[in-house]
Amino acid sequence: MAERLVVALGGNAIAGERGADPESQRIAVEGACEQIAALVAHGHDVVITHGNGPQVGNLLLKNDLARHVVPPVPLDWCVAQTQATLGFLIVTALEEALRRRGIERLISTVITRVLVNPQDPAFAAPTKPIGRYVSAEDAAERIAAGEPWEDRGERGWRRVVASPEPLAIVDSPTIAALMAEEAIVVAAGGGGIPVFRDGEGHLRGIEAVLDKDLTGALLARTVDADCFLIATDVEAAAVGFGTDAQEWLHDVDAARLRALLDRGEFGGGSMGPKVQAALAFADGGGRAVITSLERLREGVEGDAGTRVAA
Repeated sequence: MAERLVVALGGNAIAGERGADPESQRIAVEGACEQIAALVAHGHDVVITHGNGPQVGNLLLKNDLARHVVPPVPLDWCVAQTQATLGFLIVTALEEALRRRGIERLISTVITRVLVNPQDPAFAAPTKPIGRYVSAEDAAERIAAGEPWEDRGERGWRRVVASPEPLAIVDSPTIAALMAEEAIVVAAGGGGIPVFRDGEGHLRGIEAVLDKDLTGALLARTVDADCFLIATDVEAAAVGFGTDAQEWLHDVDAARLRALLDRGEFGGGSMGPKVQAALAFADGGGRAVITSLERLREGVEGDAGTRVAA
């Protein structure tokens, strides 16, 4: 049965195995779009979102290396730039993948702003690591310039930023208008460009990074998706991952999954946010699936992945 799907692609998955150089990213995106094209060919209505961690990391490195030559750009600009770059790659690759299947569809990227609360507690305690590791000496220079950095042990220091809760998709009317024309839309890349309303009601960018899966769940609710698909590098979520007692989770109700999350069964920097996002969508009555990129269609059909329902 054809459904409306929101597919969330991980930033690392579309960076490629060799790193975030342009050719690796192009090849990785083309592979991802083959899987999405199969969903479209099967009759599903698809909206795409994606991560951007490695890509933003590259821009931050350029900021650091060139800050004495050209002014560094803020994080909201970095997110906007990566939305455009990855959107271009996804649209181009998906057009070609569909054309090989005899399908002609309008595909468009929406540079997407996401509303946050500037009083969100996350701004008072930044925890989201971004960018490269540096020496204590280099970190001290950036701390003196007003950036929060954290000692990460043997690997060095790393910048940390706020990751507030995504509240609303500001550009949802544009997304809806494109979808009404049967377009495939790429939206809210990298969790969206974080914005807030100032005292006069004007939208302003803010230094933060949003979790792409939590924003993906919000996007899925906003477009009334039937299923929220989170593509990752493993076939499903698991209890005791990597141990002799490992148990893959397949059909699981939201109450049990939340209890496992609260118990600390999922890594905070890896599967934990994906489980949290799946629950956020399932709580609204939808169905969420966490599975590998190669098994997206099987996940939709109930034959692969961790499948979560309220």
